[in-house]
Formats: sequence, C-alpha cells, structure tokens
Amino acid sequence: MHQNMNPKERRALWKVIGASSAGTLIEWYDFFIFGALATIISNQFFPKENETTAFLSTLAVFATGFIIRPLGAIVFGWVGDVVGRKVSFLLTLLLMGGSTFAIGLLPTYESWGVWATVLLVVLRLVQGLAIGGEYGGAAIYVAEHSPDGKRGFYTSFIQTTASIGLFASLGVIMVTRNVLGDAVFDDWGWRVPFLLSIVLVLLSYYIRIRMSESPLFAKAKSEGRLVKNPLKESFVRPENRRLVILSLFGAIMGQGVIWYTGQFYAMFFLQKVAGIDFTTTNHIIAFALLIGTPFYVFFGSLSDRIGRKPIILGGCLIAGLLYLPIYQGMMYFANPLNVPMLVVLVFTQIVLATMVYGPMAAFLVELFPTRIRYTSMSLPYHIGNGVFGGLVPFISSMLVAKTGNIYAGIAYPITIALLTALIGFLCLRETRQGSFAD
Repeated sequence: MHQNMNPKERRALWKVIGASSAGTLIEWYDFFIFGALATIISNQFFPKENETTAFLSTLAVFATGFIIRPLGAIVFGWVGDVVGRKVSFLLTLLLMGGSTFAIGLLPTYESWGVWATVLLVVLRLVQGLAIGGEYGGAAIYVAEHSPDGKRGFYTSFIQTTASIGLFASLGVIMVTRNVLGDAVFDDWGWRVPFLLSIVLVLLSYYIRIRMSESPLFAKAKSEGRLVKNPLKESFVRPENRRLVILSLFGAIMGQGVIWYTGQFYAMFFLQKVAGIDFTTTNHIIAFALLIGTPFYVFFGSLSDRIGRKPIILGGCLIAGLLYLPIYQGMMYFANPLNVPMLVVLVFTQIVLATMVYGPMAAFLVELFPTRIRYTSMSLPYHIGNGVFGGLVPFISSMLVAKTGNIYAGIAYPITIALLTALIGFLCLRETRQGSFAD
C-alpha cells in the first residue's frame, strides 16, 4: 500500500484500527481483571489459613493463562493463515468473553472446595488460549491495511490496547468498589467487573462481524499463495525458524518481561512488599497508565523514522540499568507515603514498556511473509509475553518470599532485559522497509 492515501482510504483505515482496537482492548480488559483482583481472588478460591501461600497460588493460576498462550497462538495462527484473519479473531473474542463471564459466576472455595479452584484454572486456560490468537490477528489486520512508511504509527494503536485494557479494568474495579463499599466488594462485588464484560464483548463482536477480510490475505488467497501447513513452513524451514527464534530471544522476551514488570509486578510490589492498600495502589497504577499510554504511539511513530531495533533494544538496556534504583525509590517513597513520587516511578516503568512494545507489532509483521505471518509472529510473541513476561509476578514474588530480600524479585526482569538487549544487538536485523515481503 502506498504512503499517500486519499481521504476515503484514510477513513477506511481508521475504521479498521477502531474496530480492531476495540475488540483487542476488551479482550485485554477481560484478561487483566484477574490480575488486578489477585489479592481478593486468593481469598475466594484458596484456603485462607496461609495468606502468602494463597496469594502465590493465585499468581500461579494467573500464570497458567500466560503459559497456555503459545498453544492458542499455534491453533489460531493456523486458522488465521489458512482460513482467514477475520474468522480467527472473531473466535478468540467469543472464547474470551464467555470464559470471563463464567468466572463471575463461579462458586467460591468455601462453597465447592477444590472444585471451585479447578474450574477457575480451566476458565483461565480458555482465556489464555483466546488471547493467544487475538493479538496477532488484530496487529496483522491493521498492518496489512497500513501504508508503507507509517506502519509503526498505525499499529501502535493496537499496542495501546493492553495498557488501556488494564486501565479500564482498574477503573471498573474502583468504581464498583466505591459504589458497593469495601466489605460488599470483597464478599461478592468482585464478580461485577467479570459479568459486565459480556456487554462489551457482544458489542465488539457486532462491530467485527461487519468487517471485511485483510486485503493482503485476500490477494494471497485469490492468487493461490496460501500454505496448507503454516506450522511446517514457519518452524521446520530453517530460514523461517531462525527468524522465529531470533525474534523471541532478541526482542520479544525482553519486551514481555518489561511490560509485565512495569504494570503488574509494580502493582504487587506496592501492595505486598511496600504495604500500600489496594485502593491507593490502583490509583497509582491508573494515574501512571493514563499519562504513559500515549507514548506507545510516540515510539511507534518514531520507529517509522529511525527504525524498530534501536528503540526496542534501547528500552531493554535502560530497563535493565534502572530497575534497581526505581524499586529502591518505590520503597523509600512508600513510607512515609508519597503518592506523586510513586506515580512518577511507575510512570517511568510504563514509558520503558512503551519503548519496547510500541514498535513491536510493526517489527513482527515486517519480519515474516504474508502466507505464514499469523503463525510465525504469534508463537514467539506469546512465548515471550505469555511465558517469560507472564511469569514475572509469580517468579519475582516467589524470589522475595524465598530469600527475604525485597529486591530479589527484580533480578529476573533485569537479567532478561539485559540478555535480550545483547542478543538483539548482535543478531537482529532492522525490519523497517518499504513494503511487505510476500
């Protein structure tokens, strides 16, 4: 697609971005409610005798949704490359919405015992499968509609949806808690954010069902260039397998860890280590997200001019160097409580997340050819984010609990961030280019 678009083409592109972003935002909202309510869910679905064990168990359940994401990437990547982009992200939307709504209806551990926990894990796994197919579909759909030379800018709006989804989940939680009161919310009001999501999911489905297929996929299909086995071509052919491996260890691994450190581990650290109450912590994270989210678009647009590689790897390097002083500062300003400074420190982490995540969609879609793009980019993305990134809260919290050192938790993200910067610098090529490879 050429860089110069007429007004009609520009309006059509913004419609595509709006529809794709709305659905992806809702799916992230659904996925993140669980994490935002982890401290409350631990009391609802696990024995209350040992608070630390219950919390770590909840984080482990939270992590299952991330660990299963690569499988969702394989399944829905195949659907996206063989059947179509549109079909894949319609299916993921319905799976996510249905499982989130069902979590809001689950009986508690007190009522059903371990079966309540089992059902929670099953629904969390369904959520992970769904999100494993969602991101790739939305990012590719926007990228394959975008003009050359502006792909980083337009795909960055998809990147904002994860943070906006977290922000929306925190907002709904805070409003519901204020309306119902703390006691009622902790008793049964926590269900409301889960149940409300079904309305947004159905609305998004209505918007998406009216969208047409991606033009590049439709063209490849009409010309008979689709592959029958995208899994084989993506992961067996040496040249494609090499790209998958390099994209994972030289970019996505660090991006996933930095994103989840800045937005989830920071939340758990403030609550569990620094001892700040649930409501104040959510306000800190929400304010930081509000002022930090526009930087996704800034760095996505900047990557159109200077390249994806220097921004992504620069973010990894800076994060690896700054995490220890940032978390030392968080402890310092937690007692006595200094909310503005804590917002600044969390905001700094979110800006680092926007550096590594803002250009990521453009980087990935440009790395792989159209016929295997969905499968090839989705698997490394969800291993990097789902496994390396999604395990940050659990691994970091466990390190603190095991060692008794309140800063031990950041050893994991520091190591991964610096390792990614090194591998990416030595092995990655710049993907910013004039047009897609077929």
